[in-house]
Amino acid sequence: MRIRSRFNAAGGIADFWNEWKKPTPHRWPILAASFLMTGTLFFWLTKEEYYYPPEVPQVTYITTFAEGRTDEEIRQSNLENQALKEERQAERERIEQRRRDIYKAIGAATGVDVDAMEAEAEAERAAEEQAERERLEGLFGGRDGNSGEQIDPDGE
Repeated sequence: MRIRSRFNAAGGIADFWNEWKKPTPHRWPILAASFLMTGTLFFWLTKEEYYYPPEVPQVTYITTFAEGRTDEEIRQSNLENQALKEERQAERERIEQRRRDIYKAIGAATGVDVDAMEAEAEAERAAEEQAERERLEGLFGGRDGNSGEQIDPDGE
């Protein structure tokens, strides 16, 4: 038996044409709905979104230190930076002391117990310093982070 004779589409097309020629009132709306559903399905299936991976960023390293510095130059740079840091810290403390003096003057002018407030603020500062000392001791285990030498948290 030949495959071509078993799958001949002529009979199916003839049946479709006989049904299509019959006058039915809903022929065009049904055909439109069929095309709409099929078209929507094909559109949804064939729509492809592809996102390109982001480009690898170009990293440029900038250094402010000259290559080949000697240990003495590094040490001198560290000393200069430490002096600048201490100068800034001293200025910050001077500004904070000035602010405290202004608040004391305002408090004294308004009749507030300035001495009690100052003692309370000093206790808070001492507690913060103690907490910071304990935090550092917990991080370094009682040792200086740079040299590995034992440090005294009280500075003695």
